[in-house]
Amino acid sequence: MKNTENMDNGSLRGIMNILIRVLILIGSASSVGFGVWHLFVPKIWKWYSYIQKDATELILAVRAINVFFSVSLILFGLLGSLITLGNKADKYASVLILSSLTIIWLLRVIMQIVYPQGSLNKYIQYGMLSAFFITFLCYAIALIVIIKRK
Repeated sequence: MKNTENMDNGSLRGIMNILIRVLILIGSASSVGFGVWHLFVPKIWKWYSYIQKDATELILAVRAINVFFSVSLILFGLLGSLITLGNKADKYASVLILSSLTIIWLLRVIMQIVYPQGSLNKYIQYGMLSAFFITFLCYAIALIVIIKRK
């Protein structure tokens, strides 16, 4: 009987490991995707046409903030992937990275609810909210499972 319990616990742990990996990889792919996409957003949406041409410092600041934001999302997403695929991170490092990603995406969900982007088109507005919320859930569920592990 004891061997059966160990096998059941072992297979459950294996399933949870797969679940954690899948969730982190989905969240990480989303983070990297949003980061790469955001590099092109200023040109796609003609951000700089809304800023006076002689406000060069403002243009440079918006560009710098967007590049910093985009690269941060890409790097955080890659860190999440490396934690999952590398099998080298201990629990502490995993919890730190996943906590950061969970907080980032929770804040993004809150911002989308309070100050919605894409409000001219409800499909875009709620599509963005859904994407942000799914990304948040992927990281949050993986984080909770890892924290509860012994």
